[in-house]
Amino acid sequence: MLEHFVTWLGDTPWSVGLHESLYAYTVIEAAHVLAITLFVGTIALVDLRLLGAAFRDAPMSQMLNRILPWTVIGFAVMIATGLLLFYAIPVRTFHSIWFRTKLILLLAGAVNIWLFHGRVQRDVARWDLGPTPAAAKVSAVISLCVWAGVIVTGRMIAYNWFDCDKPQGAFVKAYAACPAIPGVTLP
Repeated sequence: MLEHFVTWLGDTPWSVGLHESLYAYTVIEAAHVLAITLFVGTIALVDLRLLGAAFRDAPMSQMLNRILPWTVIGFAVMIATGLLLFYAIPVRTFHSIWFRTKLILLLAGAVNIWLFHGRVQRDVARWDLGPTPAAAKVSAVISLCVWAGVIVTGRMIAYNWFDCDKPQGAFVKAYAACPAIPGVTLP
C-alpha cells in the first residue's frame, strides 16, 4: 500500500518538477542542512551541559529557556525541508535503508526528548546548579548518539550502494522492501 502511495507521489507534477528543478532542490537541501545544524547544535549544547562538559556555571533552567526556542525553529524547518526532500524523490527514498534507519533514529530521539521533558526535566529546579542526576546524563548520552546517527544516516541517503536496482543480499532486500517483481527497476 505504501509502495503505491510513494509511486503515485513521485509521479505528481510537483514532485517531478521539484526533483528536476535546477535550483529548488539544492536550496531546500541546503536549508535542511542548516536547520539540522541549528536543531542538533542547540541540543548538543544542552547535552554537553547535562554531562558537565560545558557551561557548568549556567543554570540548566535558564539555558533551556534561552535555547529551546531556537531548537523548535530548527526542528520546524528541518521537518518541513525533510518532507520536501522526500517529496522530490519518494520511491528511491522510501526504499533506502539509510532513510528507514534515520526514521527509526528520529523516533528514538523523539522518545528520548519526550522522556527528558516529561520526567527528568520536571525536577530541574532541584538540580539547576547542583549535580546533574544520572537520568539526565543518560538522556544526554542517548541524545548525542541518536542525533549523530540521524546526521550520518541522512547523509548516506544520497549514496546508492544499497538501492533496489543493484544486486543485494536478502537482509537489504527485506529491510528496504525492494519489489520482488522481475524486470522492474526503481528510479
